[in-house]
Amino acid sequence: MKRLCLLLLALATAPLAVAQDKSISLDDLLQDGAQWIQDNLDLDALRSLTGVDQQKAEKLFQDLQQQLQGEYVVDLAKLKTTAEAVLPLLESNPDSRPYAAWLKTRLDYLDVAEEFRLTIPPPEVKPGQPPKPVPNPAPELQRKVWEKRLETRPAPKASDPLVSRLKPIFAAQRVPAELAWLAEVESSFDPGARSPAGAAGLYQLMPATAKSLGLSLRPRDERLQPEKNALAAAKYLKYLHGRFKDWPLALAAYNVGEGRISGLLEKHQARTFDQIATRLPAETQMYVPKVEATLRRREGVSLAKLPAPSG
Repeated sequence: MKRLCLLLLALATAPLAVAQDKSISLDDLLQDGAQWIQDNLDLDALRSLTGVDQQKAEKLFQDLQQQLQGEYVVDLAKLKTTAEAVLPLLESNPDSRPYAAWLKTRLDYLDVAEEFRLTIPPPEVKPGQPPKPVPNPAPELQRKVWEKRLETRPAPKASDPLVSRLKPIFAAQRVPAELAWLAEVESSFDPGARSPAGAAGLYQLMPATAKSLGLSLRPRDERLQPEKNALAAAKYLKYLHGRFKDWPLALAAYNVGEGRISGLLEKHQARTFDQIATRLPAETQMYVPKVEATLRRREGVSLAKLPAPSG
């Protein structure tokens, strides 16, 4: 069963052709996915599901979200069919259910990427030259698409007992309480959600980040405790806003890392998220407008209207 769980986890971002070929056997899938697993799966996630040759540990630390970290949003569309087929299988097994929660929240990105694939015209192909990639959608278009996508979406059922507990934690850190809804984007309010790259909990904190914010990972992983995860997330958001003085940039840094944001701002002499958005990884390009659309839907507030942290 663990062998199957590992396979399913890998297929969540495996090539689309694998999911579409009905004749491929389990052994075929394992063979085809072996190199992908070696290149992308986090060691801790792999240890939790199956045995591993520890000599390959360095290779196993690479990020499962390789495709999400790619340059072009439209490229994510090719993962949509595979992810939709694999998700129910991940949800049906206790060993893989935490990873299913992570994948489920990211299906939105694949759906929106497919929408852009169908609506953004590809560049003209010139004779004797390879085709150019479909350009990334402008930030304003992203915001419109995400607002439309979420305008009638009900809040996750799991949010009902949690939001009232989480908002005071953010407020106590002088961070806008509305940002408690970031858990909808990160984990659909599933405290046990885990990314194969190593993030965990409501606000998907990576191990190093969690430790720097005072959380313990052993003997019990405090990231899986909603209040402690929220407290760390609020502290981190406050720090990031203090550095970037802007919520869109702070949220982009929360998703992709502050070094990446600082580097792009400096390289392009930019000061705003919109000025660097199309140069960010595909997930981050969509993450910030999705967060804003979520806040508009749940609280009727835009990122521009959120106050800076105080104190």
